[in-house]
Amino acid sequence: MELKQLEYFIAIAETGAFSRAAVRLSVGQPILSRQIRALEEELGTQLYYRTGRGIVLTDAGKVLEQHARGVLETTAGAKRAIDALGNAPTGKVTIGMPPSVGAVLTAPIVRQFRSEFPRVTLGVMEGFSGHVLEWLMTGRIDVAVLYNAPRVSTLVADDLVTDELFLLGPTSDPADVGGQAIAGARLAQVPLILPSRPHGLRVLVDDFLAKSGLTPNVQVEIDAMASTLNLVENGIGYTILSYSCVHPLIEAGRIRKWSIVEPVMTRTLVVATSTQRPVTKAARALVGFVRRQIDSIVAEGRWNPTA
Repeated sequence: MELKQLEYFIAIAETGAFSRAAVRLSVGQPILSRQIRALEEELGTQLYYRTGRGIVLTDAGKVLEQHARGVLETTAGAKRAIDALGNAPTGKVTIGMPPSVGAVLTAPIVRQFRSEFPRVTLGVMEGFSGHVLEWLMTGRIDVAVLYNAPRVSTLVADDLVTDELFLLGPTSDPADVGGQAIAGARLAQVPLILPSRPHGLRVLVDDFLAKSGLTPNVQVEIDAMASTLNLVENGIGYTILSYSCVHPLIEAGRIRKWSIVEPVMTRTLVVATSTQRPVTKAARALVGFVRRQIDSIVAEGRWNPTA
């Protein structure tokens, strides 16, 4: 007894005629007749009565109909489950990102990605961009979100957004920066709280001022964003960061921002995977999710200020 024979049998029972069942199934009527005859021979009984109005199930046919429907329903359910397993990402995937990005991205990733992909176990690691890159290349993470990634053959990196950096300071402005913007060269005169080298942000600021023959006036070195912002809010000094990770503090009036001009200070945020290891379906889903989240945050004006 074959599944196809059961499918043919049910189609004939539902349509009431071999000819109509053949049309529904897109098979020739002789093929249909042969399959049903073979089924009757195997079971040793007649399944249909032929009448002038079509066919009618025999008692044996009615018993077979009940079992055949159950078998076909179970088979279809199994196929759907297997198809879902093949289409839906599964397993574990780990993403790494800098704290400044994690402040914006971690919550929606944990909440929404897990909701969209419940069969995936999600891991999140935060660290400097240099550390995130190392974790990706050594296989500790599957997906990296980092700044200014090197363009090397072992890395597949897609740009997400150009990130403008701002000077952030106490609302009291003890260094008397004034205005709404500050020229890049003046940053050398402002007491700064920055991470130590080789943090990517520190390297960026050092290189930015070095082009004008200047060095930053670093008063405190802290490799922790939360502590840095706490010191800024308490009037200890100023720092340089993206708008995206501090906009709630700015909107609440707890700190103040200045645009850096002449020139503008920017960096590029990318999402990356390594060519050194296979990219799983879960990792690909996470890359797409990160891209959509960043696009949404940018569109809402929460990444770079609209004014």
